[in-house]
Amino acid sequence: MIRRLDLRGVGADHICDYRAAVPRAAFDVDAATEAVRPVCADVRERGVEAVRAATSRYDGVDLADVRVHPDALARAAAGLDPAVRDALCEAIERLRRTCHAELERDVTTEVAPGARVERRIVPVQRVGLYVPGGLAPLVSSVVMNTVPAQVAGVGSLALSSPPGSDGMPHPTVLAACHLLGVDEVYAVGGAQAVAMFAYGAGPCRPVDLVTGPGNIYVVAAKRLLKGVVGIDAEAGPTEIAILADASADPAYVAADLVSQAEHDPLAASVLVTDSETLAGGVEAELDRTVHTHRHAERIGTALSAEQSAIVLVDDMEQGLEFVNDYGAEHLEIQTERAAEVAGGVRNAGAVFVGPYSPVSLGDYSAGSNHVLPTGGSARHSSGLSVRAFCKNMQVITYDGAALHEIGDGVIALADAEDLPAHGAAVAARLGGRP
Repeated sequence: MIRRLDLRGVGADHICDYRAAVPRAAFDVDAATEAVRPVCADVRERGVEAVRAATSRYDGVDLADVRVHPDALARAAAGLDPAVRDALCEAIERLRRTCHAELERDVTTEVAPGARVERRIVPVQRVGLYVPGGLAPLVSSVVMNTVPAQVAGVGSLALSSPPGSDGMPHPTVLAACHLLGVDEVYAVGGAQAVAMFAYGAGPCRPVDLVTGPGNIYVVAAKRLLKGVVGIDAEAGPTEIAILADASADPAYVAADLVSQAEHDPLAASVLVTDSETLAGGVEAELDRTVHTHRHAERIGTALSAEQSAIVLVDDMEQGLEFVNDYGAEHLEIQTERAAEVAGGVRNAGAVFVGPYSPVSLGDYSAGSNHVLPTGGSARHSSGLSVRAFCKNMQVITYDGAALHEIGDGVIALADAEDLPAHGAAVAARLGGRP
């Protein structure tokens, strides 16, 4: 079901391109960008009428009003299963705690007497949050997008999620919005939702930033409209890498590989181990259990594709080299001295340490955020956090004496760049004339 890739001995003689060893699934955002270009242009030109037309074309739903009435949010919350309500409230509370701990403070530096530079943390004014529907109604994404934005101090939040056959987003998504106090909700999905946020359409005013994962057309629209509006990231198919040794429980490892494969046929599930015994045990568990899952076909497709593999390495040192090159969205460490091994990780969206920290915990209730960099972008990017909803703004305050002290240097640098008017602006304040 899942292929084996033997890299033992490979790193001893030469540098190995581990990134190429297990390629990600094909995810052609460039082609999708051309597909969504006319949709986005239509929304720019015709506004909400174009949004309705695209929703009818792609979702098969004719919307009288793209905005969900607040009464519908309240009804959804009233009908929410009590166990789900309690779980959502706990997830919200845990994430709020970590978000408050992440808040950065303003920093003021007196670089000289009378010369002060302040780094001021300013929240983005208005944000559009996208929550996907598709194969699963990701109610957890409502929490993961909304809570850090609220803690950051964003003053205006709008949320959009694809409509079902009844013209409404999934009721659990609506209930979560109500619990979080988000009352500006739209029954719009796909590229048209991103364009609606970017340009404004009907009751939706333009936003400054769009966050949240989505399918390839959502990703393409975010790429196309970046610059018109800020974006968090271009999220690809989900992925899990597990670095494990002989001490790992094959049932745990197999269950975690399956958990991410359940998301999408393009999902990547990768086990990196120095233990043939563990590899064999995991293969046996997958053969035994995959067919028992509700989404067995989807899981089997993902596990048997080229983006998934059991990778055999010489030792944990080589294993760390592999996972750092691979840069997984989710990385589990199931080894002896797991915390110590995790200390060697440099590239991962989130690291889950030990046998009792499965990725599924982070997907919902750990207090971490599950909107994470995919496709190897963890090598240079971070997951969604309070920082994504804040800007660093510098505030510079000099008095006359402080400017006189440094003024000649500014004029010299302006002259060196052949920008004499720059220097003249300072010279005028020093009592001189250009």
